[in-house]
Amino acid sequence: MLDKLNAQQREAVVTTEGPLLVLAGAGTGKTRVITYRVAHLIELGVPGSAILAVTFTNKAASVMKERISDLLRSTGRDASEVWVSTFHSFCARLIRRESQHLGLPRDFAIYDDDDQTAAVKRALAQLDLSTDDYPPRSMRAQISYAKNHGLTADEMAAMAAEARDEARKQAAEVFRVYNDILRKAAALDFDDLLLRAVELLREHADVRAAWNARFHYLMVDEFQDTNRSQEELVRLLAGTRKNVCVVGDEDQSIYAWRGARAGNLKRFTTDFPTAKLIRLEENYRSTQTILDAAAAVVKNNSDRLGKTLQATLGAGARLKFFEAPDSAAEAEFICGQLSGLVRNEPDARIAVLYRTGAQSRSFEEVLRRLGIRYRVVGGFSFYERAEVRNALAYVRLIFHPEDDVALLRVLNVPPRGIGAVTVAALEARARETGQSLWSVISNGEFLTGKKFSGALRSFCKLIEDLQKDCQGMQPTQLIERVLGSTGYLDWVEQQDNLEHTSRAENLRELANAMAEATEQGQTLEDVLDQAALASDSDQYDDTIPVSLMTLHSAKGLEFDAVFLAGLEEGLLPHGRALGSSAEVEEERRLFYVGMTRAKLSLVLSRAVYRRTYGEERLRAALPSRFLAEIPGDLIEAAMGSQSEPGETRRYEPDPEFSENYAYRQKTRTPYGQASRGARRASKDPLIGTRVRHSKYGVGTIIEVEGEGEDRKLTVSFQDYGAKKLIERYANLQLA
Repeated sequence: MLDKLNAQQREAVVTTEGPLLVLAGAGTGKTRVITYRVAHLIELGVPGSAILAVTFTNKAASVMKERISDLLRSTGRDASEVWVSTFHSFCARLIRRESQHLGLPRDFAIYDDDDQTAAVKRALAQLDLSTDDYPPRSMRAQISYAKNHGLTADEMAAMAAEARDEARKQAAEVFRVYNDILRKAAALDFDDLLLRAVELLREHADVRAAWNARFHYLMVDEFQDTNRSQEELVRLLAGTRKNVCVVGDEDQSIYAWRGARAGNLKRFTTDFPTAKLIRLEENYRSTQTILDAAAAVVKNNSDRLGKTLQATLGAGARLKFFEAPDSAAEAEFICGQLSGLVRNEPDARIAVLYRTGAQSRSFEEVLRRLGIRYRVVGGFSFYERAEVRNALAYVRLIFHPEDDVALLRVLNVPPRGIGAVTVAALEARARETGQSLWSVISNGEFLTGKKFSGALRSFCKLIEDLQKDCQGMQPTQLIERVLGSTGYLDWVEQQDNLEHTSRAENLRELANAMAEATEQGQTLEDVLDQAALASDSDQYDDTIPVSLMTLHSAKGLEFDAVFLAGLEEGLLPHGRALGSSAEVEEERRLFYVGMTRAKLSLVLSRAVYRRTYGEERLRAALPSRFLAEIPGDLIEAAMGSQSEPGETRRYEPDPEFSENYAYRQKTRTPYGQASRGARRASKDPLIGTRVRHSKYGVGTIIEVEGEGEDRKLTVSFQDYGAKKLIERYANLQLA
């Protein structure tokens, strides 16, 4: 079995004892190492139940299980008892088994993104705060950030008071009420799964000892994406044996916004000083030219362990760069190029990658016009569909009637004549009495004389009858009873006929999913966990030739040809990152991830002018600083690019960006905003002019407003962003 591995992979597989850090570059077979390592341990006689492998997506976990089984099939050994799961799934499973230690019922609910947003909205309503002033998704993000950084609502409030930050103080209050809502509903959100699992192992020595005794070997994939809680969980599970192997790539750490901490691979060697370091550097995915270009960019980041990737595919063609006058022309060029690829190479898999989801629109419009099949990765997964969520909310309500979020979701679904006025009255009564909505509804005294009492009594009786009928039912029977007794399936079928939709088929598919889960020995809790923990990346379909996706969604995937669009300052790196060197470094890693998705062909593009939200006029855009970090001999201008007119095909990097990103003097710009391209497209001769300011340094004029002495110039400075200056006071000099 081991003869199929290269020397570095083999060493990582057979180093079974003690802590091990595998620094795995893109396309070097890190998942292969983990699967072979598990299979090797089982061949050595280690029970599958003593092995835990964790990763970040359900799809990755499924692939691992399948590959381990394939490796062991010829040996006659069984891998069914190996624990292979995502971090969140493992924590849910752990907490369910030890729920009594945390004061939780075993059948606690898991709130997904939509449930969490609904809970935040309820918290805002209870605090009489406007959703316009305090957007629910923003509040949810602040709560998640606090949890990921180990802050309680009280600690968040104390920090806000010290900083005299009223908005943050209100967010802390929303955090507190949000937690109360989850507690009353016997629910945990995604962050709670990690936090409570860590609390369980940290605070209960007997529980920790039992799980340390169970798992002799621990493997963690994508370790660079772990946050504070996940890192602590790994330390707690490692126990005294410390047979823990983590695999990751420091250059693909791109999730700081959800708590991942850059540098955690280095920290692993501090937490486990005896850890062995093995580098996987033989790349099986990309050409050497693509790898060298990506390496030249990411080496500009600080504090790396470092690695040198060697391609097995050979040198390959140079990268292409296309500079379009605007975003529409950029989309036309890219879609025209991939149209030829789809026509000539129907088996090729192609991706268009971009920094923000909104950038997909222009590509979708052109692809539809050309009749090219495509898929936008990051659309609704099966379990995110409204009809499926409604059915599962009924199931949750049967077992946890105190779950206000589930109740509000189905209170008038299908329609029962319970409208906004009724709901407002219920919520007001619940706030007055401190009760759940279910307690208010089931309280006969509140319903007496109310004009809406009939509908509420019917709803109350429906849920109570289901509670009696569904006890002990198998998942398939339960969901069928719910769909029938509530009238929901019949109602959806009627709507399907009117609207020419097929939502009823999704409800039937939910019943099928329940049946399959039952056949596999899963419980209803397992099915509900799977629904709550499903992610967009699990839905990726590699049979569709063209995929459109953000750079974050592309992580872990690979394509024959990649078009990486929107390489402009403010897009990549994103405008939010420009004030922080650490955030710019993460943006650089994001660019590296995009580049290393390409196997054979990589095309980079940018628009000289791009429309900005709220602006009637197109704005000139600076080229991304990352373009200048690619060596000139690895990239050339694509035909038709504004960056190199005529027959001049060689691409030359712009020397205007130095290592500290300050402008310096230059004589020509082959692709920059201060170049021929911008000046050709501009009606104002000032736009595109390079100027020097006594405080801000060198910048480029990107907008002119007004005339005469009071004329206002918007100048984009590399280290300070865009500044609006009155020309006669600015004392600008030509640079």
